[in-house]
Amino acid sequence: MTDLVLPAGCAACGAPEAPWCPACASLLTGPHRVGLPGLPPTLAVGRYAGPLRTALLRYKERGRRDLAVPLAALLAAGLSGAPVDLVPAPSRAAAARARGGDHVVRLARAAAAGRAGVRVVPVLGLARGAADSVGLDAAQRTANLRGRVHVRAPLRPRPGADVLLVDDVVTSGATLRAAVGAFAAAGVRVDGALVLCDATGAC
Repeated sequence: MTDLVLPAGCAACGAPEAPWCPACASLLTGPHRVGLPGLPPTLAVGRYAGPLRTALLRYKERGRRDLAVPLAALLAAGLSGAPVDLVPAPSRAAAARARGGDHVVRLARAAAAGRAGVRVVPVLGLARGAADSVGLDAAQRTANLRGRVHVRAPLRPRPGADVLLVDDVVTSGATLRAAVGAFAAAGVRVDGALVLCDATGAC
């Protein structure tokens, strides 16, 4: 439960107002559709810039687990109804250990907390050998994940439930495409994806 405590100040700049000070809140660009080929309908909370980027980096790389709550609240605004199965995108095991746990799973659980009909099913895994994607171009990201995303445990969607992938950042779409492919091989259709930050065009 300690992960679900609101931050004492603004998620981005630390000003006294929580979860976002007026200045940072005014710079949140709002949700939009991400247009990349081969992806299911994908909704991003905002661009990978400004207060959203700052808050994500504080949460992801600097141990600010309390920021999962305001970030997840933004993500949960994209949930149009229930039932929904949220499937976190897989993380490299070494990266998750370095961060004290899987930050995407934590984010998905915070987004689902208290929402009837929404469950988190972390069934995707990433095989050994996948490199850190930072600095890779789109083709390299695709090659890096080819054959490495797999379904670790059977996912049996509930009747009428949407299966939505969850990730923190979409850049080239390689992770989401690999996840869709892994589920397709397992006979499961992915209905859409929710991401915090749209960084398309950055690689």
